[in-house]
Amino acid sequence: MCLSIPSRVVEISDDKTMCTVDTMGVRREANLMMMGDDEVSNGDYVLLHIGFVMNKIDEEEALKSIETYKEILEVMDEEERRRTILEDDNCPDRNPYGA
Repeated sequence: MCLSIPSRVVEISDDKTMCTVDTMGVRREANLMMMGDDEVSNGDYVLLHIGFVMNKIDEEEALKSIETYKEILEVMDEEERRRTILEDDNCPDRNPYGA
């Protein structure tokens, strides 16, 4: 299953092609090349897909989603939790219809 957990932008590179995001306490690099110039700022919440920031989302909606994810994570064991958070943007591109 492919999940995209809202992530908060904590740093943007000088050339604005990369950023560091925080996903529920886990930091990682993400590519900004799919976004327009100056479209994303520090503190914004974004959704990632395979390491690329795909869109910016409203903070209130992001925080609601994060609370829902926390409820889901509570029922998982530690390894499953970590894997879910770390691999949420590594979803393989699969067509459900087999094409």
